[in-house]
Amino acid sequence: MSRERFEELVGDALDAVPEELLRRMSNVVVLVEDDPPERGLLGLYEGHALTDRGWDYAGVLPDRITIFRNSTLAICSTEQDVVDEVAITVVHEIAHHFGIPDERLHELGWG
Repeated sequence: MSRERFEELVGDALDAVPEELLRRMSNVVVLVEDDPPERGLLGLYEGHALTDRGWDYAGVLPDRITIFRNSTLAICSTEQDVVDEVAITVVHEIAHHFGIPDERLHELGWG
């Protein structure tokens, strides 16, 4: 799958997130990279979760949500598999932005 098509699927996954949640996101950017910093990683949230931000949170670079194309493609057999996995990964990383840890996401079926 081309990078352009994969980026389109990430955009579609973001479009599917309820508008109310997107409005509550603050100082965060969503990126697509080909390869992760460690093998098997599909997505990565880097930054300060909303729940960790205090009165002194100011002047910082945006948080980053990165979705990794090659890792995702490696575990998917069909385009529909990619669509589904990208949607799960986008929700998973957005949840980290809201301060939801991996353990809770796995309990909720978004692991």
